[in-house]
Amino acid sequence: MPLNTDRQMPRNRARRHFLGVAVATSAKVAAISAVAMTVSSLPVKAMGNNWGKGPGKGNPGGGSGGGGAHCFLRGTSIMTPKGEVRIEDLQIGDLVETVRGEARMIKWIGRQIFRKSGASWHDSVMPIRISRQALDQRTPHTDLYLSPSHALFIDGVLIRVKELVNGISIAPALPSDRETIEYFNIVFDTHEAILAEGVPAETYLLGADNYESFTNFVEYKRLYPAEQRSAMKPFAPIVGYEGGREHLQALLRLGASYVTQVRDPIQKAYQRIAARAEQSLEQV
Repeated sequence: MPLNTDRQMPRNRARRHFLGVAVATSAKVAAISAVAMTVSSLPVKAMGNNWGKGPGKGNPGGGSGGGGAHCFLRGTSIMTPKGEVRIEDLQIGDLVETVRGEARMIKWIGRQIFRKSGASWHDSVMPIRISRQALDQRTPHTDLYLSPSHALFIDGVLIRVKELVNGISIAPALPSDRETIEYFNIVFDTHEAILAEGVPAETYLLGADNYESFTNFVEYKRLYPAEQRSAMKPFAPIVGYEGGREHLQALLRLGASYVTQVRDPIQKAYQRIAARAEQSLEQV
C-alpha cells in the first residue's frame, strides 16, 4: 500500500521538533543539576518576576515584571462563583474563584494592546496556545492562549508557558488572523492562581511600580493614589531556566540538597505534557 506522504511529513516534522526540544531540555536540566549543589548555601530570598523583558529575559509570571506584562488573551474564560466569564467582561469588584477554594475580589484589571507593525508578530507578543486537553483529559477544556511568560500552576510551582512549548500541543499561535492582540490580567490584593479555561494560571504579581507596563496604568494610580505599593509575595515558587540563581534557589526550596538529587519541576512537567502530545499525534 503506498504511503500517505502528505500526512506523514507534518507528523515527522513535529516528532523531530519534539525530540529536539526534549534533548535541549535534558541538557539544560543536566547543567542545572550539576550547578545546583554548589549553591545550596546561598541565602534564600523571596522570588519576584523582575527578570527583564521578552523571551529569554522575561518575567516568569507573564506580566509580573516591568515592561513584559501581557497575560491572558482577549476571549479567555475565567471561573467565577457564577460560572465562566470572559476576561474582558470582568470588572473591578467582581469575584473570581482561586485554586485555594475561595473567591477573591478583583482590585484592578490591567490591559495591553499590540498592533502588528511588520509581516509577523514579535516573539514576546505572539501568544502561546495550550491546545484543548493538552494537560490532561479535561484541561484546558478549550484552547487557552497566554503570553509567553505567563505562568501556570503545575505540581505546586509556577512555570512559564514558554518553558512547556513542545511544538505539538503547546506552541505559538493565534486563534485567527488579527491586526491587534489584546491582553488582560487580574490584580487582587494577593498573588493567586485562578482557573482560565479550567487551567490554574497566575494572576498579576504586583510590584512597587511594575503595573506601569499596562496601557491603562493611569487608572490604577487614580484608583489607589495613596496606596503604599510593595511587592506581593508569590503564590508559589517561581521556576524558570532563565532565572539563573533564582531558579536554583527555588529548586533548593523545593527540597534539593547535597544528598538529594535535584528533581526539576519544569523537566517533569514538560516531559509529561510532551509525551501526551506525542501519543495523541501517533493516534491521528
